[in-house]
Order: sequence, then structure tokens, then C-alpha cells
Amino acid sequence: IFVSRRAAGHDVEYAAMADRMDELARQQPGFVEMVSVRDPKTRVGLTVSYFVDEESARAWKQHPEHLVAQSRGAAEFYEEYRVTVAEVTRSYGFP
Repeated sequence: IFVSRRAAGHDVEYAAMADRMDELARQQPGFVEMVSVRDPKTRVGLTVSYFVDEESARAWKQHPEHLVAQSRGAAEFYEEYRVTVAEVTRSYGFP
């Protein structure tokens, strides 16, 4: 679970990087799903990435391009962020 507040500016660069990370994450072994939302007023975003197991999630965190994106995010794109790793014990929905 990735919660962030975007810094002002760099919109084009950020969008390109975000699109690339989305593409790469979906190619990772063990990837299940990713859901993202962002409030344009507060610039706060939430991304939840689901993987089949901890090993798959760790492999994604260590992907070389993802490491570069993480570094750029901390230096250029985010005012703040928080990562939470959690295990889903139950999931259900409608319909």
C-alpha cells in the first residue's frame, strides 16, 4: 500500500514514469492487481498492489527500473510517502 503526496511540477515526467511502473508491475511474476487513485486538490494518492506472496512483492520492490523510480520519487516527485506491507486475510465484493 503506497500513500503519497505529489510535489508540484514534473507532471509530464511523473506521468511517463508512473505509466512505465504500471506496465512493469503487471509483468512481474506473482502480480495479481493494482488499483490507484489520487485527489487532484490535495495531491494525495493511494496505490494498492497485490501479489500472490511476499517473495513476489519483494522482487517487485527490487526491480532495477523500480529502484530508479523510487529514488526519483523521493528526490523529485513526492513531498511525502508511506509504504505499508500487509497480508490479505479475507476479500469479498459485489456483484
